[in-house]
Amino acid sequence: MITAADLAPIDLFDEVGEDERAAWAAVTEERWLEAGEVVLRGEDIPWTFLLLLEGRLDGIRHHDDGSSEVDHQQVAPTWLGAISVLTEQAPNLSFRVVERTRLGIVQPDDFRGLVFAQRPVFLRIMRQFRPVISRVEGNEMRREKLASLGTMAAGLAHELNNPAAAAKRSADQLALSLDAVTGALRTFVESGVEREDAATFVDLHDQAVATFAACTIQDKSPLAISDREDRLLELLEDQGVTDAWKYAEPLARAGVDEGWMEQLVAVAGAATEAAVRWVAASLTARELADELRESTDRMSSLVGAMKAYAYMDQGDLVEADVHEGLEATLTILSHKLKHSSIEVVREYAEGLTPICVYGSELNQVWTNVLDNAISALGDTGTITITTRAWNGNGVEVVIADDGPGIPEDLQRRVFDPFFTTKGVGEGTGMGLDTSRRIIEDRHQGRMTLESAPGRTAFCVQLPHAPRKAST
Repeated sequence: MITAADLAPIDLFDEVGEDERAAWAAVTEERWLEAGEVVLRGEDIPWTFLLLLEGRLDGIRHHDDGSSEVDHQQVAPTWLGAISVLTEQAPNLSFRVVERTRLGIVQPDDFRGLVFAQRPVFLRIMRQFRPVISRVEGNEMRREKLASLGTMAAGLAHELNNPAAAAKRSADQLALSLDAVTGALRTFVESGVEREDAATFVDLHDQAVATFAACTIQDKSPLAISDREDRLLELLEDQGVTDAWKYAEPLARAGVDEGWMEQLVAVAGAATEAAVRWVAASLTARELADELRESTDRMSSLVGAMKAYAYMDQGDLVEADVHEGLEATLTILSHKLKHSSIEVVREYAEGLTPICVYGSELNQVWTNVLDNAISALGDTGTITITTRAWNGNGVEVVIADDGPGIPEDLQRRVFDPFFTTKGVGEGTGMGLDTSRRIIEDRHQGRMTLESAPGRTAFCVQLPHAPRKAST
C-alpha cells in the first residue's frame, strides 16, 4: 500500500500537507518492477502519471528511422508523465527499469482532478514544463541538424562520385595520349622529316584543332560523327595505317574531313601513320583536358553549394538571398531528382531584397519541405517554387507539388510535434513542427499549409530581419 509518508520525499508534494498527500496515496496503485521491464511506452494512450518511489528508469527516445537512444534517466524519488497526461499526447518515449523499482501509478482522471484541486502541485508541474520541453526540443534540434547533415553528405557523396570518377578516368587516359604524342614525335625524328614538312604537319595539326573548336551541335551529332568516321577509316586503311579505327574516331569527333586527310598523306608519305597518331593523340588529350575541367568545375560547384547550404565561414545570423539557399538545397537533393521524371519549375521574383536569416537553419526547412514534396510525387510530377516580396522588404516562398495531396484529417496534425506520415527510415528526420518553429520562433515569420488532390503548397513568409535573436 502507498501511504502519505511514502510520498513525502517527492518534491512534487513539498508545499502540501499530509492530508493532501493522503488524497494522492488513496488513488495510487503500487507496482514493483524488475530490471529490463518497460513502462510508459510511447504508443500507450493515454499515459498514466508515475511516482517513482524506489529505483531508477532509463528514458528511451524512439526516432522515425527505427533507432532509439537513452535520452535521460529518472532516479527515485521523483515523478514523471505529467506533461503527457495533461496534454493527452504521448511523446516517442518509453522507460526501461534499470534496477528493481517501486512505482506508484495514478490514472489520468484521478491525476487531473487532484492537480487542479491542489494549487501548489499544479504550480510545481507548470514550472517544470519549460525546462523539460526545452531539453526535448534541444535534443530534437541537435538530431535534426545531424539528419540534415546526413542528407547533405549523402547527396554530396553521390554527386561527387561521378565527376571524381570521370576526372580519374580522364587523367589516366590523358597520360596514355601524352605517351602517344611523344612516341609519334620520336618516329618523325627517326624517319628524317624535313623542317618544311614538319612545319606543314604543325599547320595541319592547328587546322584540326581549330576545326574541333568550331564544331557545331550538328557537327557533333552521333550520325554526323559516324559518317565522318566511316570515310576516314576507309582512307586510313587504304594507307595501310595499323589499327586505323583507333585514330578514325578522335579525328571524326574533331570534325576533320577527307580533304584534310589527303593533305596530311601527301606531306607525310612514309610517316603518315606517325602523323595521324600524333594529331589523333593531341586531339584526344584536348578532349580529356576539357573533361577534366568540366569534372573539376562540377566538384567545385558542389563544394560551393555545400558551403552556401551550411553557411560555412559566416556568422549565425547572415544577410542572404533566399534564391541562393533554395538553389543550394536543390543541388544537395539533386541525387533524388536525377533518377526521376520530377520537374522543378522556378518562378523567382526579380530584385528581391536580401533578408537577415539564420542561414543553415532556414536551409534545413527548405530541405525538409522539398524532400517531402519529392517523396509525395514519387517518380513523376512537378514541384513549383515561387518567390515574391512580402510585407515591405520581406520575402514569401511557396513550395508546391502536384501530388495526391494530404488527407484533410492529417492536415491538422502535420505541424504537431513528432508527427510523421513516413515509414521507418524515410525522410530527413526533421518534422514540420521543427520547421515551423524555425520560421516562426527564430525568424518571427509564418509557415502555413494548403492541400487538396493535385496541389500541396507550403507557404513561408519571412520578415526582412528577426526582431531579436531567439533562444
